[in-house]
Amino acid sequence: MMWHSAWGFGSTGGLLGLLVVVLLVVGIVSLFAFLTRPARHAPPPFTPPAPPLDPALQILRERVARGEIDQAEFDERRRALGG
Repeated sequence: MMWHSAWGFGSTGGLLGLLVVVLLVVGIVSLFAFLTRPARHAPPPFTPPAPPLDPALQILRERVARGEIDQAEFDERRRALGG
């Protein structure tokens, strides 16, 4: 008795069967990867907002950054502002 290939497709039935198995494995792996991936649109973790900066202190910091005043003068003026 002769062995017949899968689904009655003759000699190409074996290749077709192999293709079906490969596609099935790829589909299962893709489904697993899709279901286990982290959410892309998850909300960021909560961080409390930073306290508002005193505008005068911010100006002093900018002046130090530009080199208009030195650290000693910055510290003196910051103490005068109460910060």
